[in-house]
Amino acid sequence: MEQINGYVFDIQRYSIHDGPGIRSTVFLKGCPLTCAWCSNPESQKQVPQLLYMEQLCSRCHKCVNICPNKAIKILPEGALHIDRDLCVGCGFCVDICPAEARKISGKLMSVEEVIDVVKRDALFYKNSDGGVTFSGGEATAQPDFLLALLKECKKLGFHTTLDTCGFVKWEVLEPILEYVDLVLFDVKQINAKKHQQLTGVSNKLISENAKRIVSKNIPIILRAVLIPGCNDSDEDIKALAEFALELDCPEINLMLYHKLGIKKYESLGMQYNLGDLETYPDEKIEHIKDQISLFGLTVKVQ
Repeated sequence: MEQINGYVFDIQRYSIHDGPGIRSTVFLKGCPLTCAWCSNPESQKQVPQLLYMEQLCSRCHKCVNICPNKAIKILPEGALHIDRDLCVGCGFCVDICPAEARKISGKLMSVEEVIDVVKRDALFYKNSDGGVTFSGGEATAQPDFLLALLKECKKLGFHTTLDTCGFVKWEVLEPILEYVDLVLFDVKQINAKKHQQLTGVSNKLISENAKRIVSKNIPIILRAVLIPGCNDSDEDIKALAEFALELDCPEINLMLYHKLGIKKYESLGMQYNLGDLETYPDEKIEHIKDQISLFGLTVKVQ
């Protein structure tokens, strides 16, 4: 195996929503987008990050002295403040914390270590027509590591799926696609101006890459996280369906807004700006499904 290391923040075994069959989904750290609704904020930076669950903290203050960068301060009332500019995610405070109020997101792993995990479920892949999915963050943010992992999966005969936002240079993406059986293409917003506002980047390259993937005859499924007031208007849904037709993509998978990631923002010392949004009522979901179905497309809600 190639001696390449990369940062992984999770490997989810027995995954059933990231491609066909039973799969293992490998989540790589790093993402070029800053989506306002991101439910995995710990995936955005490629380096290890400290999550601090203040509600679990016993205020023993053992972490203060062990921190090599003096990133942890005691506030007057006894609570702790973490200077995120000084914290390097070394994990010393995690090891010493008796209340398990801290953990590190992001582990440096070798190709061999990742493959050792995913091949444990090879029998499940075979019996369910499943395989291995690479996600993030954005998996292509670590292209050399991703490519090496894909090559090893193909050597083992595993079906491979790439879950991508598509914001990657084509010269980086093209060699990766040679080892990909299916692409789950995450669409944030079709309108260019809204996309820039919501994600921090243009969707021009994203649209171009979607068309290039299709031109290589690689199966593609569009996935869209629906966010109230951001990308779920009738106009937005119509544009999404028309984009699927332009790509000759027969299926759209919808993922619905939820608030499960809010606590992660607090643990990372980050601000979450969509906390006032409510989850979708059933009638709104059915309306969106009906809109997409009018275009002759298959729609699934995950």
